[in-house]
Amino acid sequence: MSGDTAAMGGEATQQQKTAGGNRIQVSNSKKPLFFYVNLAKRYMQQHGDVELSALGMAISTVVTIAEILKNNGLAIEKRIKTSTVEIHDDMRDRPIQKAKIEIVLGKTDNFDELMAAATGEAAAGDGEEHS
Repeated sequence: MSGDTAAMGGEATQQQKTAGGNRIQVSNSKKPLFFYVNLAKRYMQQHGDVELSALGMAISTVVTIAEILKNNGLAIEKRIKTSTVEIHDDMRDRPIQKAKIEIVLGKTDNFDELMAAATGEAAAGDGEEHS
């Protein structure tokens, strides 16, 4: 797991810039799951789609994020790509192979309605708490 974090640490911001701003490089140790779910929603609002990308052990996290968005009716799969990348392991001083996944999700037709309803419910819930 620490290898995933080290391998992805410097790549995250660099790849995000080169992909046009709609790529999320997911790590399974840096942020909680719903941070990525909410970030993906925001990216879909801004760009119309989002690319979720991960290496190694973080692949299951990306799949979970995609399934949450799909099951809530917010996203549809546009593309799934798997590959293997070679990363230099400094601890063993040799290259190692890592599995990589990229999932591109697009907004559903009723994405904006669902997001507006969720925002409305959150605002109503906040009002009740302050009463």
